[in-house]
Parts: sequence; C-alpha cells; structure tokens
Amino acid sequence: MDLATLKAAFKGDIVTPSDADYDQAIARWAKNAARKAAVVAFVKDAEDVSLAIKYAKESQLTIAVKCGGHNASGASSAEGGLVIDLSRYLNGVTVDVEKRLGYVGGGAIWETVDQTAIAHGLATVGGTVNHVDWLILGGGYGWLSGAYGLAIDNLATVVTADGSILTANEKENADLFWGIRGAGSNFGVITEFVLQLHPQRRTIFCGLVIFSPDKLEALLDVTQAWWDKGPSEKEGVLQGFTRGPDHQPAIVMFLFYNGSEAEGRENFKAFFDLKPVADFAHEKPYEVLNTLQNGIAGPGQNVYMKGCFAPSEFPRALLPAVFTRTMELSAPEQYTVALLFEYFPLGKVNSVPDDATAYRRHLSPNVLSVVYYKEESDEAFKYSRDTTHELCSLITGKSADNLGYGNYSPDSEALPVEGLAPVSKASVNFGANYKRLQQIKRKYDPELLFHKWFVITPA
Repeated sequence: MDLATLKAAFKGDIVTPSDADYDQAIARWAKNAARKAAVVAFVKDAEDVSLAIKYAKESQLTIAVKCGGHNASGASSAEGGLVIDLSRYLNGVTVDVEKRLGYVGGGAIWETVDQTAIAHGLATVGGTVNHVDWLILGGGYGWLSGAYGLAIDNLATVVTADGSILTANEKENADLFWGIRGAGSNFGVITEFVLQLHPQRRTIFCGLVIFSPDKLEALLDVTQAWWDKGPSEKEGVLQGFTRGPDHQPAIVMFLFYNGSEAEGRENFKAFFDLKPVADFAHEKPYEVLNTLQNGIAGPGQNVYMKGCFAPSEFPRALLPAVFTRTMELSAPEQYTVALLFEYFPLGKVNSVPDDATAYRRHLSPNVLSVVYYKEESDEAFKYSRDTTHELCSLITGKSADNLGYGNYSPDSEALPVEGLAPVSKASVNFGANYKRLQQIKRKYDPELLFHKWFVITPA
C-alpha cells in the first residue's frame, strides 16, 4: 500500500511535512516531546486505525499513538515514523445514566470526561490534570482513588485495533483486557473506553494552599500525623517543594475533600492552624478539581519528569534535607523545579490482588520530580534530567528497582537499543506479571509494532 492508496481509503486526515498544518500536527504538550513524523494519521474510526497500521507495516515505519500528547518522554511521537492520532475525531464522551457507564473516545481528554459525567451527577477516577488523556493505560491515580481505586479498576471494556478490530472485557478477549489494564499501548490502539461512573456531589472542597519555609518542620509533622492516622476515602493531598511566582522557596499543597467547605476545613484543621501565607481552597464545582495544576502544567513548555515510589513509612526524617536540596537545584531562574508527593489513600488500590490486572499493587505513594525549562538545548535538558534523577535518588536511596509510577517515566522506549531504556525496565515495571504479559504480547503483537512505552518482549 502506498500513501496515495492509504489516502483514498482513509476517512480521516493524512498530514505529511508538506502540509500547512504539519507543525501543529506534531506539536505536543511538552515542546521537547515533538518529533518529525513522516505521516500523521488523524483517524475517524477503528477501520482507519487498521489501515494506518497496515500502511506502516508495509512501509516499515515506526508507529506511535497519540491521544492528547500529554507526555514529556516523546512516547506519542515518532521521528520519521507514523503517528496514529486519536485526538481530532475520537475525542467525544457519552454517558449511559441508567447503567452509569461512560463511553469515551480514545482521544478524549479528561476535561471532557469530567464535564460530561458531572452534568449527570457522576464521575470516575481520572488524573490530577484535566488536559491529560489516557493515563488509564498505565494505571491511573486520581482524587477519587481513595474511593474507587485506579482508573483501570473502573474500566469496563475497550475497543482496540491491531490490524484486526477487537472488543476486550472480562468475558471477551479477557487476556487482552487483563494486559491493557496497566501495560499501556503494548497491544494495539484503544479507540473507545467504557468506564464505570459513580455518583458524585456537584461541589467539593479543594484548592491550593501555600506555606512559607519556616513552617516546614511543623507541616511535615502534621502531614505525617494525617497520613499515619489513615486518611478517609473522601480526601487526598498533593504536597510539593518548589518556588513561587516570585521565585521564593515554598511548600505548596493541593487539598481535596469530597464534601462541603465546612467539612473540608474541619478535616484539614491541623494544616490550616499553621497559618498558610496563601489560601485558595474553597467549595468549588467538582469539574474544577482537575484544573488546580493547570497554571503550572500548561502546554508549550519544555518538560522533564521522573517518578519514584516513596518509602512505605512516611519519610519524615528525609524530607528537610530533600527540601533544602530542591531549593538549591531550583535556584537558577530559567528552571521551574517541583518535587510533588501524592498522598492518596491507597487502601482501595491495594485491596486488588496483584495478578488481577497487569498493573502491580502493594503500592506506596507516588513522588514526581519535574522540571519545566525555557531554553530547548542539550545543556538545559541535561540539567533537568540530572535534577529529577538526583531528587528521586534522595527519596529512594538509588534503589535500582524503584522505577516509580510508569506514567511518570522519562523513557519513551524500553527496547534494548543503545541510548534508550533497556528491556529489563519493563520487567521491573510489571513485576511478577511480566511473564504473563510476554505470552499476551506474543499473541497480539509478536512483531513488536507497538514499542513506545515499557515494551514487553514476546515470550
């Protein structure tokens, strides 16, 4: 199949470097994640996906899949390859109110999911930024994880295309459904997700609260007491070490309580008693919750991020020194550095057996080290990479088996290619589930067409 034949049969749009909208087609949330693809295929349906895959195979082009492009690693881009882009046409959400199910296009962003579902008094587990897309393929933590687990725990069925078109759920292609829930796009292109929705009050207590560095010790004591007590399923906290708009050191907290403002302030009273320098937490519409970080994590910046898991016990003794080092590394004004601790209640998440989905359990809180930088240069990239790795190593003690949350991985590939992440990282990421995933990979993708994220080698 040549390009002209593909265009003739294709329902969507084919964009190549000669087209006026090419630069827009390859742009990504993180500027440094853009790659110069040979072909961008904006698919309209699963049949378009199958055609694009067939063309890529016959033309020997690397395949990447783009939903919303919210990844700093370049996993949704393909230098000289073919990008299957779901965002232009497969971006809608419909709700079956009676069954409490959301039918979500593979290219929809979480803003659309939030707004469509809450209009019916419903919600499901998403991320913490509303312009993300399919974090669900790598697990999916969010503000509602305390109540409903991971996003993959709320996935009812998917439609995938790997050249063929398959529906996968607990009863149909159950092995594929098991693998997709945590192993990302290793097995095909997801054109539709069906998500379980849950009743959700229309307003919640949430917002940004900022503390000055002199409150660090007291704040860590309060945070440890809150965490050790065991937060309820109705709450969650993101706590970050960073610098404010004035470039002064600060501790920021994003608070969430699934209730009224009076209930939320009572729940977090010990934090508010420390008298933050700024308090933007109020009772707000539910759909505002996943916008809280948008001002920081907006598109069009250069970004490097790396994740790790925090120790199982609250790392109180480590954190003052970690804060000091974060402030040292964030001193140059051309970099915005943040070290973010995600304190979501994990009881529901870890109640799921380790082998129930491809994503492993027995988890501790996520830590995200991220640097936004202005100049796209080798020097800036190196500084950002070294900063994120150093801060994570302060948390993990340089543990080789602590890759952290896969969706926060800086590596766009996991094949044994020089300069890229070795395949052993996939084994670490999926733990005891890796061998089963190898069998499923052999069945659904023996040719390794899909190799942009913690790639599983076929058994």
